[in-house]
Amino acid sequence: MDLRYDSIAALIEAAKQSGRKLSELVLEQQAVQMEQSADELYEIMRKSYAVMAASVEEGKAPGVRSASGLSGGDAYRMARAEREGNVLCGGVFSGALTRALAVSEWNAAMGRIVAAPTAGSCGILPAAVLTLQAERKLPERACVMSLFTASAVGMVIANNACIAGAQGGCQAECGSAAAMAAAALVELCGGTPDMLGDAVSISLGNVLGLVCDPVAGLVEIPCIHRNAAGVAGALVAAQLALAGIRSPIPADEAILAMKRVGDAMPTALKETAEGGLAATPAGKRLYEQVFGKNEEGDASPASVSYTHLRAHETGRNLVCRLLLEKKKQNKTNNKKKKKLKKKKKKT
Repeated sequence: MDLRYDSIAALIEAAKQSGRKLSELVLEQQAVQMEQSADELYEIMRKSYAVMAASVEEGKAPGVRSASGLSGGDAYRMARAEREGNVLCGGVFSGALTRALAVSEWNAAMGRIVAAPTAGSCGILPAAVLTLQAERKLPERACVMSLFTASAVGMVIANNACIAGAQGGCQAECGSAAAMAAAALVELCGGTPDMLGDAVSISLGNVLGLVCDPVAGLVEIPCIHRNAAGVAGALVAAQLALAGIRSPIPADEAILAMKRVGDAMPTALKETAEGGLAATPAGKRLYEQVFGKNEEGDASPASVSYTHLRAHETGRNLVCRLLLEKKKQNKTNNKKKKKLKKKKKKT
């Protein structure tokens, strides 16, 4: 079957026509396209799922800290609250929050994660699927297969809008991840293809306009907590859809709406660390804590490039090196300023 990844509606129709799960169609089609067997592709995805599970365990361990020192320990605290029964909404919700925080904090600590679809939103899909597996004792194969459904949704979003915060704000990163996770949850719970589409639409509609404003230009604050909010949104969307609650706006139209909102969003709110929480007094203090004062002598975050923000995805020690280089640069700039001030005083 020739699947199209330019429309959620087309994917839904293909699943309905075949009477099979979307994940099965995606695996079959991708195997043909990539000239590999279905078993080989499944094994690749299974290994990714294993990395997701490992990142949860690593991320919720005590003592996890990011290279910048801005984050770490929240997953451990959430897991402890779970163990002590200090939770508001039961095992599925609290477990999902713990896992989303764990993967995101492990990412910030330079650990190995699966970008799903990006490193900045890496905690949402793993948290959704792993939590449901733990709570409902689901077989691993069903969970791995649900990742193919999530991937298909992610491809449609990427083809019609974007998945990068620098292009469309956090709605494009955490929003896309939540939509992918909601689709996976619907399939795992036996929902229909139409329910899957409703879950995607509801997920995106609930985060429309969410800006990307990383404090100090690092994918930590508020990104880690937004991963927790993202999996919560995925659970909400999946539950509404599974209850038969329809979205009046089709998923494909919601995706295009997200693109238009992202295009209209000012640059200051698209991963540059020039607006939102990054531009608050506290955000500026945290910037100074990590990098020191900028060239103008204040703690206002300098514009951060997409390459800078995504550097930690390409090498284990790259962010550590980047931070050191920034600190050295600031020290050098400060020394130059002091020398200039002394010369002015003498003259």
